Amino acid sequence: MGKNNNEIGSTSENHVDNICVDKALDGWYAERDTKHIQTDKECERMSELPEKQVKRLRSLIQEAETNLAAAKELLISIVGDDGVPAHANPEEVAGKVIEGVFDGQSMIGPDGKTYPVPANYASKSKLVEGDILKLTIADDGSFIYKQIGPVARKQIIGTLVQHDGAYYVEAGGREYRVLLASVTYFKARMGDQVSIVVPEDNREATWAAVEASL
Repeated sequence: MGKNNNEIGSTSENHVDNICVDKALDGWYAERDTKHIQTDKECERMSELPEKQVKRLRSLIQEAETNLAAAKELLISIVGDDGVPAHANPEEVAGKVIEGVFDGQSMIGPDGKTYPVPANYASKSKLVEGDILKLTIADDGSFIYKQIGPVARKQIIGTLVQHDGAYYVEAGGREYRVLLASVTYFKARMGDQVSIVVPEDNREATWAAVEASL
């Protein structure tokens, strides 16, 4: 027996409804997949963002630490470790006189005592290990240095590096530490080629003076 018109119409309507439902589901799945793709991309962007921020923060911290250390060295070079301003000309100042040897950062007196040498003075004077210094301690407590016995020196070229919070120059298969005041004065950066001055006859020297940034 054939189906009547009502049954045929009902079947057609059901078929149409099913098609509509399928299309609606397809659209929902497609929209869902699109949202998932967008969400994944957003997650990728979010994961990249913190990493960039961390790198930027580390760079800012390193720059701030360098500037702070430079400011401290500049302050010490002006007023000394005790906060007492230093005089410019030791010949015009009366006081206790001590001679000692520069060790790359400080002066070692004949009694073995360490006397701080302003980094700015050491940098500008290009002092190297072994130089003989005369220290005049003025009546007001200020320290006045004068180089009186420079050792033989030589110049070499190396690469500026930084680790453990200090600057070094790699040259001749070894590292020489250099003063931060010299690095900031020449505005040198890690990886730059620099000319340094080292003692000619002291192969055990660990410090160098910066001559120039190349």
